[in-house]
Amino acid sequence: MAKPTRKPNQRDAEPAPQARRLRAVAGYFSDPEAGSVERLIYERIRLGIMSALSVNSSMSFVELKALLKTTDGNLSKHARKLEDAGYISCNKSFSERMPRTEYSLTVKGKRVFKRQLEHLEALINATRNA
Repeated sequence: MAKPTRKPNQRDAEPAPQARRLRAVAGYFSDPEAGSVERLIYERIRLGIMSALSVNSSMSFVELKALLKTTDGNLSKHARKLEDAGYISCNKSFSERMPRTEYSLTVKGKRVFKRQLEHLEALINATRNA
């Protein structure tokens, strides 16, 4: 017995642009793996730290402070939050009797930041193609 041929319907067609945009937004905000990651790195200083460390293997406290134009206490507080989450590592040493603090992204931090960028790119692409 021959199978009846199916007529293409709307479910077979490419989703409308608005549906694709909504899916990108919904996927971004409902990502179960993201949890509170977005809220943690959305803050300007933390996002700046993550961004700077994503393009540099490591940066000193002084370099980050100058780049982000912030105070010692502010940078220290935000760096500690990222360190506690396991996104960055902190290495303290001395150089010519002066303390030196170096930060770098951890493997987890790289993965989280990459995922964040992918979500943001999906949102940007969805809105550009509106």
